[in-house]
Amino acid sequence: MSLPSTETLIRHCHDVTDTVALSYEDRFFRRKKLTSVGGVSFVADFASTTSLNHGDALELPDGTRIGIAAAPEELLEVRGPHLVRLAWHIGNRHTPCQISEDRLLIQRDHVLRDMLEKLGAELSEVVEAFTPEGGAYGHGRTHSHEH
Repeated sequence: MSLPSTETLIRHCHDVTDTVALSYEDRFFRRKKLTSVGGVSFVADFASTTSLNHGDALELPDGTRIGIAAAPEELLEVRGPHLVRLAWHIGNRHTPCQISEDRLLIQRDHVLRDMLEKLGAELSEVVEAFTPEGGAYGHGRTHSHEH
């Protein structure tokens, strides 16, 4: 018996019956077998590589909507008196970054940790859902300067 397959993505969907928790990296794919928290297995199959966001949903052929949730990940919390400057250095390295008023979250990386420590950042290791800023011009992720 084959699994149900979907290519229907609903952005910012609040009407879901189940969820699947995925890391930031796992939310970027073309085709993938997924299993929801409730045990529903299915295949998400898109025409091209797609970036899913926390709060999106996949609609199965029977109308079931499976919400996308950002899974907890090992992250580095960045704080400090010069947060804008620190954010600039992180962005200059094209590193995904979740930005809030008083802190930044990035994936753990020893090279970035070393750089940020030298810049005077206050760093803590945390485990949280990771929902970094999207790419420029409304695109989900930026991988190069080709916008």
